Amino acid sequence: MFQNSTAFSSFSVDDVQKAKDFYGNKLGLDVSEEEEDSLGLHLEGGGNVFLYPKSNHEPASFTVLNFSVANVEEAVDELSRKGISFEHYEGEIKTDEKGIHRGTNGPVIAWFKDPAGNILSVLEEKEA
Repeated sequence: MFQNSTAFSSFSVDDVQKAKDFYGNKLGLDVSEEEEDSLGLHLEGGGNVFLYPKSNHEPASFTVLNFSVANVEEAVDELSRKGISFEHYEGEIKTDEKGIHRGTNGPVIAWFKDPAGNILSVLEEKEA
């Protein structure tokens, strides 16, 4: 049924203008304003994400968007210089002082939040 259809992801934010600044200026993504005060994120490779305002927005408790990068350490350093703070976790996904998880089970990954509190990540590409 969906073999030949396109799909896109979406999630809510509490302030569209803050989201536009964050995703467009801090993350450097191609952002377009859509109908009804919403945003479209246009990702490398053709992916799209729809961000919509929600007055009773509650941040997702899980990662809503992952950015694949060649080197997480460099990405964390660059984003930190732009004022983005990284999450720190204990236990199974323990992170180091920079907020990078370097565990043996899973990718090298670091999590951060958008202005609405939604969780995003940068994760290191595996070499083939």
